[in-house]
Amino acid sequence: MPDQTKPAQAPKKSPAVRSLDREKQKLKELKEEELEEGLEDTFPASDPVSVTSTSIPGGPKDERKKSG
Repeated sequence: MPDQTKPAQAPKKSPAVRSLDREKQKLKELKEEELEEGLEDTFPASDPVSVTSTSIPGGPKDERKKSG
């Protein structure tokens, strides 16, 4: 006799979680559009556009820490 149990359903997402999911999707689409635009703007090129950022995070230098 086959098992007649119902599959577990995922709990409903709250409005806040659904909103966050939509914002994440919009951000993902925006990044993809920007990358595509960058690729189109630089075509043809020997080096493709980089997806990663090369900036180093950090705060401003503290002037009080100067040695001397």
